Amino acid sequence: MESNRNDFEERSLKHKKKMVAPIVISVVIIVYYCFFAAVCIVMPIPWIARLLFGIIPLALIGVIIYVLVERIHEIRSGEEDDLSKY
Repeated sequence: MESNRNDFEERSLKHKKKMVAPIVISVVIIVYYCFFAAVCIVMPIPWIARLLFGIIPLALIGVIIYVLVERIHEIRSGEEDDLSKY
């Protein structure tokens, strides 16, 4: 029983280590796009340009979050690389 628990803890720690980099990179890029969108919305340009330049970064943030969630599911399921799908 104790060895099963140790194996589980070891796998859990291994998964957490693999999730750190994608999460950190995603957070940095999301902060950058939020800043970019805020600057574009505040800039004194026509409202249609503000809207366009504000929506594109927000859409990219949605894509980044979706890809991050997929990557976390891949790591937890034990699938290390995407090449095994092909």
